Amino acid sequence: MNEITVGNAHVPYRVQGTGRPLVLVHGTSAGSRNWDGVAGAFTDIRTVVLPDLSGSDAARDDGGELTLELLAEQVAAVIEAVGSEPADVVGHSMGAPVVAALAAVRPDLVRRLVLVTGVAGQRDEYFRNVMTVWRELADAPDTFARFAMLVAFSRTHLATLDRAAVEELALAYRPTPGRLRQMELVQRLDARDHLPLIQAPTLAIACTRDAVVSVENPRELAAAIPDSSYVELDCGHMPMFEKPDELVKLVRDFIE
Repeated sequence: MNEITVGNAHVPYRVQGTGRPLVLVHGTSAGSRNWDGVAGAFTDIRTVVLPDLSGSDAARDDGGELTLELLAEQVAAVIEAVGSEPADVVGHSMGAPVVAALAAVRPDLVRRLVLVTGVAGQRDEYFRNVMTVWRELADAPDTFARFAMLVAFSRTHLATLDRAAVEELALAYRPTPGRLRQMELVQRLDARDHLPLIQAPTLAIACTRDAVVSVENPRELAAAIPDSSYVELDCGHMPMFEKPDELVKLVRDFIE
């Protein structure tokens, strides 16, 4: 495990593979472990970089308010630490507007950009209300975690699991202070001013069974970015778990 200090934050990151950096940025979650099931599929062509940004379990900072710019600065520092060439950057969920902001303000660091089930801002009333209800469940940790499972995974995916596996998922995502800070950022973020400034070729990926982020949100990202394309996966909010092979193929084809 490597670590870099960015302002008052200590940002851990893992590195595996060889070649041009491919940075996989997590959303509101425990951190980069969400990428573990697919990261190895890129190590033959890329140096895979897995940062744990502020709010994740492994990061340490002063506990202050999170911003897109703050998290984008952390990703930028990690890219600069691992090499001298521009990176291919993938952001999932909260990580999508974070890396979009990075690409807008630091075009020298981003070669190609992939935005996986991301949002540009709070125009979607359904999304706003889902996040509001979820955040208000923080005083009931087990219910908070079970609601997280229901919105993160599709009904189709949960039907493939046995009762023990579902119960394990239902208790996994609990309301730690860091996760609540990340959720508060998602509830107020607005990346729209950044999108027209992005120079890197961009792929926006929507998930058609996503109970958190509807396909209209990735479509909005793609429509606002000059050199962009748009595709859909038939799954819930966590394609790295539900459709790992399809996600890997989309990203590999795009970055190669």
